[in-house]
Amino acid sequence: MNEYRLTCHCGAVELSVTLARGLEDAHRCDCSFCRRRAAATCSVALDDLEVRRGADNLTLYQWGTHTARHWFCTTCGIYTHHRRRSNPNEYGVNLGALRGVNPRDLEPIGWVDGVNHPSDA
Repeated sequence: MNEYRLTCHCGAVELSVTLARGLEDAHRCDCSFCRRRAAATCSVALDDLEVRRGADNLTLYQWGTHTARHWFCTTCGIYTHHRRRSNPNEYGVNLGALRGVNPRDLEPIGWVDGVNHPSDA
């Protein structure tokens, strides 16, 4: 198992995540929200993410179907994680916020088609 710490920029929020597939499933999404955010993500099972510090410093953003739930640090604004609409049984975590990981080292990082999401059909 690959265990990581994830922190926002100011350090107010810290998560512990276990990436069952490591960094190999890193990807970006081109939906209206993700392409503006441009953060690459990795997948985490719901039970493999724990907010260790700063739960009260997270703010939630939702829109559309309200299935996806995106969390951000209220102090520095960094996106930390989201519960996926494509698979509500897992989170996506901000690859750039994982300690010791530089997304540049994983390039090229692939894209998924969020514009044509099956739930929108």
